[in-house]
Amino acid sequence: MNPTLISLRTSQSTSNSAVKSLLMHSNKRFLSSTALAKPCSIITPAATIRVRHQEAFQYQNHQQQRAFSLFGSGKAEDERIPKAVVNDIPEVLLHETHPQPMRNEFMGRKKLTTADLEAIPIDLGFHREPSNVSDWVAYHVVKSLRIPVDLFFRKKYIHRVVALETVAAVPGMVAGMLRHLRSLRRCSHDGGWISHLLHEAENERMHLLTWMRVAQPTIMERALVTIIQGVFFNVFFGLYMVSDRTAHRVVGYLEEQAVISYTHMLDEIASGVIENGPAPQIAIDYWNLEDNATIRDVCLAIRLDENVHMQTNHHFSDRIALKQEDLRVDIHKLQEERGMVPNQDAEKVWTKGDKY
Repeated sequence: MNPTLISLRTSQSTSNSAVKSLLMHSNKRFLSSTALAKPCSIITPAATIRVRHQEAFQYQNHQQQRAFSLFGSGKAEDERIPKAVVNDIPEVLLHETHPQPMRNEFMGRKKLTTADLEAIPIDLGFHREPSNVSDWVAYHVVKSLRIPVDLFFRKKYIHRVVALETVAAVPGMVAGMLRHLRSLRRCSHDGGWISHLLHEAENERMHLLTWMRVAQPTIMERALVTIIQGVFFNVFFGLYMVSDRTAHRVVGYLEEQAVISYTHMLDEIASGVIENGPAPQIAIDYWNLEDNATIRDVCLAIRLDENVHMQTNHHFSDRIALKQEDLRVDIHKLQEERGMVPNQDAEKVWTKGDKY
């Protein structure tokens, strides 16, 4: 008996939307009938754990997937049982882990070129029209947040995204935490949201760590980031407790702004305003880029991530409004009946002049 714990990701074509990705991913990983039938996981006894071949572990590293245990063969039975503690460190903490990208395109064996990144479909014009009071509140909150950001950072594009990515990593963690606690209180499945939300938070953190390798924020900028993060965490926490629907709509609109922002950054790189230097190694490893990748490649990859977050959070908000939070259930017809459809005027709605 050789049970293993493996993170499954469904394959999807480049034409699949973020919503279809959520549905397929949840069906196969989080919302299986077995998972719903068994509210608690049964942990396999340590005596049944085996050591995986080194080649398999290297392949896991290449795929940037988590390796929960190291397995090998050809040893005596007692030698194949790992120690619970090694040098006062729990054995499970010694296993290497790697953050996973948001999109399956970044998880293949082939390293991605600039042409590969440009070929991945992205809906640059996506904008979700406000359809009720909750949506209008979210829309105007995001528009008002642009004012201090524009005034402080102006043309300091890299420093701007450092501050914004610090904030962007908060909603997924807050929402995932609150839904986790709700699931515990109700002793019921969460509908498949928690892992998606925590993955979003991790992905945004990787954006921040990438830009921190590129920019060297000043003490004043670091202080501002700390203040903004502290304020935003508490405000978003309170908002999610009052109206999780509005909270997800706010994130959806923030991500619309992020897509436009990175599009403008790409324009500035093309015009020579921003130097197109080499990509940091952390970005090359995370997005599986070629060794000679540039800052432009990083912007293309992050913009693709933000596009996923944008569509995902708008979809979450729609599901809450429709009172159908099970990701296995298709709500496309209900969205059309309620007028919950995007238009293609994002640039016109959010952008004025040369500001973004």
